[in-house]
Amino acid sequence: MRPLRIVDAASVVGLQQEIQRSEESRYDHRLHGVLLVAQGMTCPEVARLLGDAPRSVEYWVHRYEREGLSGLTEGDRSGRPCRLNEKQVREINRVLRAKPSDAGMRVNLWDGKTLSAWIEKTYGIQLGVRQCQRLFRQFDFRLRKPRPVLAGADPARQKTHKKNSAN
Repeated sequence: MRPLRIVDAASVVGLQQEIQRSEESRYDHRLHGVLLVAQGMTCPEVARLLGDAPRSVEYWVHRYEREGLSGLTEGDRSGRPCRLNEKQVREINRVLRAKPSDAGMRVNLWDGKTLSAWIEKTYGIQLGVRQCQRLFRQFDFRLRKPRPVLAGADPARQKTHKKNSAN
């Protein structure tokens, strides 16, 4: 019998992403790794087989030996600490509710690039555009773009052509 193979590299990536998708699947993944070590495989062999770093497998085994199955559960992952303090975050939220020109910026609308420049100018802290866009979502801020107004257009005639106007 010839061995079966999955040749599509995207499938492999998709399978790895599915493992990372939830706490339960990551727990099962660690559990399988520890089981393979318990059955005699080395940590580097298990790491190569599962697509993880050998050091990660070593951590799993040590945590299992120390804490049992609970050592394989997901712990708190705090992530990188915020560079802005709470007072600065509140101030940013307040400033976003006004026009950028009121905050000394030379544009008409807030966007990630403008907010990043304002934060650097005000607090001396460099935040990337994507991080500023995350702040918009955090504050439930929606970018509002003005509707274009045609110069010299007749408002009465425009109203008759609008879909949602009451004729």
